[in-house]
Amino acid sequence: MLQTHKLSCQPRNFVKGKQDHRRTATHPMEAPTVFAAFDKDGDGKVSASELRCGLWSTLGEDMSEEDVAAILAAVDADGDGLLNQEEFSSLAAGAQENDDVKRRCLMEAFGMYTSSSMMITPASLRRTLSRLGSHELGVEECRAMICRFDLDGDGVLSFDEFRVMMMA
Repeated sequence: MLQTHKLSCQPRNFVKGKQDHRRTATHPMEAPTVFAAFDKDGDGKVSASELRCGLWSTLGEDMSEEDVAAILAAVDADGDGLLNQEEFSSLAAGAQENDDVKRRCLMEAFGMYTSSSMMITPASLRRTLSRLGSHELGVEECRAMICRFDLDGDGVLSFDEFRVMMMA
């Protein structure tokens, strides 16, 4: 049975000093602090509503109750509908691994389009699209495609700009 509680989604500061808990657990020593930030009622367990509020507070991610319930169920090893510290840590570790896989895949895709400068230029975009069997585009058309995501206005796409484009 899924446990729900009415909670405020306002972040609580569990760490003394100026350190902000609104970040992901990328290091094992950070997991207890992040867990405490999600565990709003301090009962040592994170409910679905606490998880939903915590995701909103830390990531700005407003997930549906169904999506949160699915995430919780995927790591709820003891089946009590709540996440203890160990289950929460496995969720955080899985998110980090997933991010690493996504980044490697994006880097591979980016590499297909780059020139020797490790940037996507209109010419390198045109060349790659041609190799992939896309209809022939002119350099100006490729320049227009790049322009939509060229955040710094230098006429080429860096990896970060490419990542923004791929996530749009």
